[in-house]
Amino acid sequence: MNILTHFRKTPILPLLIVLGAFTAAPARATPSCDVVSVNLLDPIPVGFFPSGSLNLMCRSNLPGWLLNTRVRGDSDLYVTQHTFQPGGQTGWHSHPGPSLITVIEGTLTVYHPGCTVETFTAGQSFTDLGCGDIHNAVNEGATEAKDVAVQIVPHGAARRIDEPDQGCVPLCPPAF
Repeated sequence: MNILTHFRKTPILPLLIVLGAFTAAPARATPSCDVVSVNLLDPIPVGFFPSGSLNLMCRSNLPGWLLNTRVRGDSDLYVTQHTFQPGGQTGWHSHPGPSLITVIEGTLTVYHPGCTVETFTAGQSFTDLGCGDIHNAVNEGATEAKDVAVQIVPHGAARRIDEPDQGCVPLCPPAF
């Protein structure tokens, strides 16, 4: 019997079922809900910095302050305001580069894998290293919350990467 005849006689359905049983299904991404994002650079969609232009070093005349950054590769800059309604959340996600975030109204609770939690109120700032740092920002208060985020990401990369549910917080209801 030649090989072609053998493949014609082998039932394909049982083979597909066995293969499907041992193939990992992708985890579902978690969408945001009740959060509106506005690009503050509008009408310019993004700032662009060529490779090497973010290689900065500054020693301040003030004691103890030093800035040192080195970025290889072209980079895009985003400045975004996020408005969270009560119960609103970003959904689990990460970014390919760092973010500098300042809460300008209300309170935001940031969840990380393992259910570690940080809470930030208006006037407080925090950083997100990016590069796979998974988190979900949630407005657990009864009033609107807002933040402004400055993000630096590799040129052409999506600024947000949806990640699977890490637990810890009830997810947004499914959209219909």
